[in-house]
Amino acid sequence: METAAKRNVYAFGLGTVGRDMVYTMVTMYLIFYLTDILGVSSAALWWINGIILVARIFDALNDPIMGVIVDNTKTKYGKFKPWIAFGAFASGLVTILLFTDFGLTGTSFVVVFGLLYFLWGITYTTNDISYWSMLPSLSMNQQDRERIGSFAKICANVGLFSVVVGLVPLTNMLESGFGSMTTAYTVFTVALVVVMWLGQAITIFGVREKTDVFKEETSTTLKGMLRAIVDNDQLLYTAISMSLFMIGYVTTTSFGLYFFKYAYGDEGMYSIFALILGVSQISALAVFPLFSRRFSRKTLYAVATALVVVGYLIFFFSPMNMLYIGTAGILIFLGQAFIQILMLMFLADTVEYGQWKLGKRNESVTFSVQPFINKMGGAIASGIVGATVIISGINDAVTPSDVTAEGLLIMRFAMLILPLLFILLGYLIYRRKYKIDTHMYQQILTELQERGDLRLS
Repeated sequence: METAAKRNVYAFGLGTVGRDMVYTMVTMYLIFYLTDILGVSSAALWWINGIILVARIFDALNDPIMGVIVDNTKTKYGKFKPWIAFGAFASGLVTILLFTDFGLTGTSFVVVFGLLYFLWGITYTTNDISYWSMLPSLSMNQQDRERIGSFAKICANVGLFSVVVGLVPLTNMLESGFGSMTTAYTVFTVALVVVMWLGQAITIFGVREKTDVFKEETSTTLKGMLRAIVDNDQLLYTAISMSLFMIGYVTTTSFGLYFFKYAYGDEGMYSIFALILGVSQISALAVFPLFSRRFSRKTLYAVATALVVVGYLIFFFSPMNMLYIGTAGILIFLGQAFIQILMLMFLADTVEYGQWKLGKRNESVTFSVQPFINKMGGAIASGIVGATVIISGINDAVTPSDVTAEGLLIMRFAMLILPLLFILLGYLIYRRKYKIDTHMYQQILTELQERGDLRLS
């Protein structure tokens, strides 16, 4: 692997640590912050649930437009880095405001929350699309892409699980120092945002793009944007599979703290459980390149899905015993780690497929599908979690013992059975519709070179 490629592996990957810390805080713990820290009423929570759903859908539909803006950007710093910098700075500020208690209640709280949440989605999207759409420009080699993508996902999961593991003990420590759990959450969030800014600076100043291998292209119009998405059949099938997977994955992880507080009965065990799962998932991402050299992506996806299925079934039927729950969690997260990186590689390869089929390279429009997927998946997952918390009686419970056995069963079903169905459906769609394997990808590159669309040495 060339020195420049190695530089890109680390410079690109380290940028995800803080990004995913911030994303995890908002997507997994904002609802918990509202219900268990600020004590928002069920009436207000229904409104907030609706706002989150509408905001995510609006922002998701806006993602391809941001992709067009990035694809059409021409500066001496390239088309990705200016938007990466702006999006990171702006979304960081809004994230801090979301976890700041302004002392508002009722309608005024809901209105301010809605404005901030809409603004967060737009600013984070600016960073997210420009960041991930830079990946295909770093290498045309599938194995190099897998190394870059694997390390980026490892760093992303380090960020994710740092928050998951550290949230409870660190906010408790900060509460002791500041005398307020609301202030503790604000300070904790500020720290995450600072890490994000530092990581994004490493990416902006460290990454080197292969801009000389692509032919100069005309600007992308809105009509061209629609064509780049709708006429790229492999992109559409990848998007559907990814969406179903993300709905299941985010739904399960978003219930984690609720599960250990109300079902398991020991909120402190959540951090230990998350640490074990984090190590498992990061280890799986680390060894992925080794397995990808020995087995096809189709085989890896099948095995990963089988692990997830077994894990979910064990988790649902297991007693409140950490031996069973821990085993189930490890199986689920080992499988999900492989599925995450495979989905990213499928998406990256649809860039060249779209260029080959449609005659135009649209990295940002193509990768705008990823934040679209994450937001739609997160919106549906947040809706499932929010509705479940209300219907099961968790939001009205004063102590964990106030939640009935029926309420806990409702939570377990929403946390484990629904996600499993989503993930299985996503796998079936991939098996039936996705066709870009190693042989086809090499053929695409060869034809693009012959047409003069790529200049590879």
